[in-house]
Amino acid sequence: MTLERHSVLRIVVKALVLFVALNVAFALVDFPANGGVAALGRLSLYNTLWPGRARLPYGDDPGRAYNLSLYSLEAMFASHELSRGAKPADEFRVLLIGDSSTWGWLLRNEDTLAGLINAMGLTTEDGRAVRAYNLGYPIMSLTKDLLLLSHAMRYQPDLIVWLVTLESFPADKQLDHPIVRHNAPAVRALIADYQLRADPNDSSFVNPSFLDGTFIGQRRALADWLRLQAYGALWGATGIDQYYPDTYEPAQRDLEADASFKGMAPPLLPEEALAFDVLDAGVRMAAEAGVPMLIVNEPILISQGRNSHIRYNFFYPRWAYDQYRELMRKHLHLATTPGDVYYLDAWDLVPQGEFTNSAVHLTPRGSTILVEQIVAVLRKQMLG
Repeated sequence: MTLERHSVLRIVVKALVLFVALNVAFALVDFPANGGVAALGRLSLYNTLWPGRARLPYGDDPGRAYNLSLYSLEAMFASHELSRGAKPADEFRVLLIGDSSTWGWLLRNEDTLAGLINAMGLTTEDGRAVRAYNLGYPIMSLTKDLLLLSHAMRYQPDLIVWLVTLESFPADKQLDHPIVRHNAPAVRALIADYQLRADPNDSSFVNPSFLDGTFIGQRRALADWLRLQAYGALWGATGIDQYYPDTYEPAQRDLEADASFKGMAPPLLPEEALAFDVLDAGVRMAAEAGVPMLIVNEPILISQGRNSHIRYNFFYPRWAYDQYRELMRKHLHLATTPGDVYYLDAWDLVPQGEFTNSAVHLTPRGSTILVEQIVAVLRKQMLG
């Protein structure tokens, strides 16, 4: 072997050794990183090179929405305006969590619940400015909400507003959300810390192998992180973070003559079929930090169309939803201490004409109606 060939071979071997070493080091540092690239996820061009997002990143049409869905909680929160710096001393910080209705499906950021609250210029009795942050995230799941709340508590909230609905409660669906499945270590910690009924060994959890924690194994997560950073330039220039179609299919008003709910039939909705343990965990999480919580049973479309005597809407037969409301009132009364948690049952607050493509997605006017009621509760109970 010539000296030149020997030198080339030595360089190749060193490069391979370095590549393997870097992969192993990456896996050791980041394994298993709540779905991938946790350490890298904390690095972000948002809140520095371009503005932080007004809502958590979510989307399946990045070319038109300048947004995408990913599994790294660190990257999601690092892109949000909540991460722009230390909490101002004169800020009363309100975190809103919930599903796509809180996130603001088909709504501009200024028409979301958080955007409308911020536009009101509210102040507390001691002079702090009320600032609301939108931490809603699409797809209904209390465990998804709890996971996001556990991450958000590091941002020093003064109040949590948690919007819920019956579709978020079925106990056997709590681990179905992709964010939940891909953040198994964090969810297992919640199950252990709050004695949740969910099975920590459930087969739906994504359990990365050691090789999955390497650069090669994390190439999807790395690509998502890079794409999220790149779309920040377009988000900063346009303020667009979802696609707004010219037309959409309105939420159903004419309904099937079906009285079932999640395979259950009247007359009884068993309390154990609903994940009240997860709701309790969120209340306890807030109470442990000394943070009050307002739980809002969010508005639903109450149809006046065909078979509306059987179902309120596509999601809910009347018998199941009515029992859910009774269970909520009973449970919150028995399980919480006055002053720690407040409850607003806003289920019938918004007229059916103020819903868009879903029985829970509100128009700007519908959002305004709900915000006015939420703020009325806050002024009476917390803001002074």
